[in-house]
Amino acid sequence: RLSPRRRRCRGPAAEGSSPRDGGSMRCQVSVLYFARSAELAGLRCETLSVPREITSLQLWEEIVKVHPRLALIRDQVVFAVRQEYVLLGDHLLVLQPGDEVAIIPPISGG
Repeated sequence: RLSPRRRRCRGPAAEGSSPRDGGSMRCQVSVLYFARSAELAGLRCETLSVPREITSLQLWEEIVKVHPRLALIRDQVVFAVRQEYVLLGDHLLVLQPGDEVAIIPPISGG
């Protein structure tokens, strides 16, 4: 049902310098929201400017600054960065411009 790759993400607020300048400490990433996270954020994808080197928990905090309602699912959420699962915590991420960050809330079933 969700096919965010076929849709254009909402663009970033003009912030930071161009990812091509080489000296930027921030980069543009595509954030994909699924299920409950999409409901809370009010959209399915967007482009955000975030620090290139950031822990997974800090990245979550950056996203929550933009969408405070996501704080409701903080203890259940998992990221997928470049299609690899990452738990929230001290895991250091080195992001590249255009990377995809998926917000995956808890999925019921069993």
